[in-house]
Amino acid sequence: MAEQPQAQPQTQPQSPQQPLFAIEKIYVKDLSLEIPGAPQVFAEREQPQLDVNIHNSAKTVDNGIYEVVLTATVTAKHKDKTAFLVEVAQAGIFQIRNIGERDLDPVLAIACPNILFPYVRETVSNLITRAGFPTFLLNHLSFEALYQQHLQQQQQKQQGQPPAPAATAPVS
Repeated sequence: MAEQPQAQPQTQPQSPQQPLFAIEKIYVKDLSLEIPGAPQVFAEREQPQLDVNIHNSAKTVDNGIYEVVLTATVTAKHKDKTAFLVEVAQAGIFQIRNIGERDLDPVLAIACPNILFPYVRETVSNLITRAGFPTFLLNHLSFEALYQQHLQQQQQKQQGQPPAPAATAPVS
């Protein structure tokens, strides 16, 4: 019986590890609704002035694991009286590995908030509607533009220039 030639193990050059980006969990971290003038506020006939503030933060949970929190605060006022105040902190746990330090910041400040934003938008809208107010939707937001603005402000700060005014989130 003839012997079968054994295949020689092929040694392939080791390639650098591939970048990894995975969503581990998305959850509501904090949720708040205040209607300080109820029930009188529901008798108002004019549209309230809306103020929207959105910001995000990121922190390391473990090696290659990050928590990103996108917080939206929506305040509606009739003259000097608050009609309602909604604050939603939508969080996500992301596994991000084999990404250079230079590229990690944009991932945490742009990619992760882009993933969380639809959840924030839905939660804010549902909460305002359930509170008895007309439907409200947050307009799309460019986290890339906000990140670029943040970088410019840091650069101006380092050069001793006064920072440019902060951008406000558009509302609809």
